[in-house]
Amino acid sequence: MVGSIEVMMPNVHSNGSVSVSVSHNGGLEEKLDEFRRILGKSDDDLLKIVGVGAGAWGSVFAALLQDSYGRFRDKVQIRIWRRGGRAVDRATAEHLFEVINSREDVLRRLIRRCAYLKYVEARLGDRILYADEILKDGFCLNMVDTPLSPMKVVTNLQEAVWDADIVVNGLPSTETREVFEEIRNYWKERISPPIIISLSKGIEAALDPVPHIITPTQMISRATGVPKENILYLGGPNIASEIYNKEYANARICGAEKWRIPLAKFLRQPHFIVWDNSDLVTHEVMGGLKNVYAIGAGMVASLTNESATSKSVYFAHCTSEMIFITHLLTEEPEKLAGPLLADTYVTLLKGRNAWYGQMIAKGELSLDMGDSISGKGMIQGVSAVGAFYELLSQSSLSVMHPNEKKPVAPVELCPILKTLYKILIKREQDSRAILEALRDERLNDPRERIEIAQSHAFYKPSLLGQP
Repeated sequence: MVGSIEVMMPNVHSNGSVSVSVSHNGGLEEKLDEFRRILGKSDDDLLKIVGVGAGAWGSVFAALLQDSYGRFRDKVQIRIWRRGGRAVDRATAEHLFEVINSREDVLRRLIRRCAYLKYVEARLGDRILYADEILKDGFCLNMVDTPLSPMKVVTNLQEAVWDADIVVNGLPSTETREVFEEIRNYWKERISPPIIISLSKGIEAALDPVPHIITPTQMISRATGVPKENILYLGGPNIASEIYNKEYANARICGAEKWRIPLAKFLRQPHFIVWDNSDLVTHEVMGGLKNVYAIGAGMVASLTNESATSKSVYFAHCTSEMIFITHLLTEEPEKLAGPLLADTYVTLLKGRNAWYGQMIAKGELSLDMGDSISGKGMIQGVSAVGAFYELLSQSSLSVMHPNEKKPVAPVELCPILKTLYKILIKREQDSRAILEALRDERLNDPRERIEIAQSHAFYKPSLLGQP
């Protein structure tokens, strides 16, 4: 009944607090109806939403939509695509079994669905579980400690996307182009293009005809031919598992006004506030930049035994480099200061890139293992280190060095980025080099780097492909 309030069972959150979920069915249905009207949906035409890619954030985003709107089955269909055939290793299966048995609500749900026995068998080694199989039960392979709502999972890409109204890109930036080039083949007969929301944080560098950045939304546009006004970016200072556990979070959806304003309203929830912004590409690039410095933060934390002093020194230097780079990339960098620092802060606190830096410094991971890590997914910061270094090392982008009084490539004023490149990409140094960079007495005061950026007209629109 419109306007009714349904009181659900208490939820125990990750921080130990208990709250009662109150679902305003009427308000949610009104939001859904309003968005359907904006899309021109008839009464008997489902709004079809599909997530492409089932990493932690992609899975949580789809699960949030499922939790909010999935009950209105005659009005909306929410599904998620991931590749089939990815086996769950024995250790993960054993851990998953422990998680299931520690959560009475999850245990009861699986028993009701006659799905519990397969997890018992997997724990004993008598059965192999697959990632798409457990996702249907609400378990993301990259985030098994946080059970989600059961999902409608599709492993056939054509079936998933061919008639979707909204496609959510949850793929790593390194996989986005390839998958959307395949998707293009399935949209040749479409009368109207879909809306695409990209969650991906990562960049590529291109050097011709001039050095510039390529972002996931640009990859999608070039791969599919979908108009740019239909492609948006959503990002913010948040951790996927905490968002699903209803910790307060916020995000921005960036893109053309036509879709970003109605989408912000449609996606907004009491614990997940979505704002809107017109500056798509710059926010997207900043989302990739903070991953670079998060890896170094993890290394410093590990090498100094979590020294607050050392971590704060690193934070001062890395944020000054980020501010310097921001002045190269945008005409009004001050507008990005808050979102960039907030996103950086949360990533340094609990992001997978900071974790990766810690594991590398501890010797528990090696660079030879690659940047796709079991249980974590793709470590986006590794490729971003290479892309930003390659881009900012171009002499055509030169700036004046404050001490040497001669033109140098911008990367010469970014010693942390240079050191991370030598560690992660060139492999010329080990992780301890990050501390040597901080201790170098020749290193300029971070304040000077910021003053240099603020006192010169550094903005180079060509870096973002602008005329």
